[in-house]
Amino acid sequence: MTAKADPDPKPARAGGVLLTLAAGQFLMALDSSVMNVSIATVAEDVGTTVTGIQGAITAYTLVMAMLMIPGGTVGALIGRKRAFMIGCLVYGCGSLTTALAPNLTVLLIGWSFLEGVGAALIMPAIVALVAGNFPTERRPAAYGVVAAAGAVAIALGPLIGGLATTYFSWRWVFAGEVLLVLVILVFARRIADAPVTEPPRLDLFGAFLSAAGLGAFVYGVLRAGAWGWVRPKPDAPAWLGVSPTVWLVLAGLLLLWFFLRWEARLARGGGDPLVDPAMLRNRQLTGGLTMFFFQYLVQMGVFFLVPLYLSVALGLSALSTGAHILPLSVTLLAAALLIPRFFPDVSPRRVVRLGVFALLAGAVVLMAALDADAGAEVVTLPLLLIGLGMGALASQLGAVTVSAVPDEESARVGGLQNSVTNLGASIGTALAGSIMIAVLTSSFLTSVDQNPAIPAEVKSRASVELQSGIPFLSDAQLSDALDEAGVDPAVADAALDANAAARLDGLRAALAILAGASVVALFFTSRIPGTQPGRARP
Repeated sequence: MTAKADPDPKPARAGGVLLTLAAGQFLMALDSSVMNVSIATVAEDVGTTVTGIQGAITAYTLVMAMLMIPGGTVGALIGRKRAFMIGCLVYGCGSLTTALAPNLTVLLIGWSFLEGVGAALIMPAIVALVAGNFPTERRPAAYGVVAAAGAVAIALGPLIGGLATTYFSWRWVFAGEVLLVLVILVFARRIADAPVTEPPRLDLFGAFLSAAGLGAFVYGVLRAGAWGWVRPKPDAPAWLGVSPTVWLVLAGLLLLWFFLRWEARLARGGGDPLVDPAMLRNRQLTGGLTMFFFQYLVQMGVFFLVPLYLSVALGLSALSTGAHILPLSVTLLAAALLIPRFFPDVSPRRVVRLGVFALLAGAVVLMAALDADAGAEVVTLPLLLIGLGMGALASQLGAVTVSAVPDEESARVGGLQNSVTNLGASIGTALAGSIMIAVLTSSFLTSVDQNPAIPAEVKSRASVELQSGIPFLSDAQLSDALDEAGVDPAVADAALDANAAARLDGLRAALAILAGASVVALFFTSRIPGTQPGRARP
């Protein structure tokens, strides 16, 4: 029998429960941001290429995306607390395997598979356990702390990864995760399980359809940078004349359509669907999920672009890059913690709109501040604004989605919520990256073509050889490559100037897309309720 949740836990116990769940969310978000600054070192250490490590990152995201919805149902089957603890054990085993990995195969098993499976059990369970351990009026603050913990992990990841890689080894990060898992398991005993009225039956066919659909869609999006969105890149595969991205995205959407049809049929027959289609007709729930999607699209796009600017365009070290991202954590934590504390009756819709405006302002200010002579300090104000927006959204959205359905559905909502955030994060990163490279390539080739100091044959060669996309290179990397190729000094100087200008053009274009996504998000804020859950409308 599942333990009944304490509707009003004592403050000391509630604080311990919240810290435990927040630590779990922190753990889930840390890996990718740590690995992004350590890719080259990890690749060398396990005897593979940068592409191999990027493939492992892609596989980790895929496993999470594919299993998130079934993971929510498993929590309802075996108990949310048990799913959380089993997920932590699986995740801890994956972290230990990764820390000891001698080659890419073992790294894939430990990080991409075991940690991905663990995350798919942990993340939906966290959503349900917050609902089961805190009364309705305290949930916005609790969800704000949990969401902030994940976002802070993404912000701190480059700094932690830079410290570990510079002074110790990237393996110590994963060894540290094992210790954190053990601490979480010790304190998880204080968590009251979220009540389950009647355990559902696992819809295996629905699980297959959702996993295949989400997997195909996310994989297509993640590979768009290498293959092209529609037109295949010169060295990329082509299926019926177009990029495989198109077919994978279409296949994913088609499978998800079949999944929803199957779930509707199951619900009409009195079965236990993974996702009751009636939930998707819930205006408040779909509004919250849509805002989660846009939040993570913008958030992960920013976390992709800003480190590139700091580390490549300005040539900062991993440590310095991480340190310059830290201001974001200050306003993020302040908004996530203080809004529910000092404004418990504030309109969620108003806070969400202000949060989206802060994201928009941050992207626009950063886009305007980027300049050839700008230094690292230009990111401070934009990151403070973006952190404020992220914290404001974190303080409301979790409670909005969970309060839209009965508490016994909270784990399923958790699965949906985390699937949506995975989709948003994948699309945000892929969209920002592909737009940046496309504009960088176009700007660079235009500058080269218009420069009279560059011979015609060099221009012709460049337009052919670089049409598939120019990598985002620092001045030092490009200078070394030009020296090795024996390029004339005058031509090399022109190429360096063109590359510096093109980098900024690419970054500005990608930020403009993220700003546009923020504006689109505003159209969906009307679905967010105007009053806090559990409080009567005045």
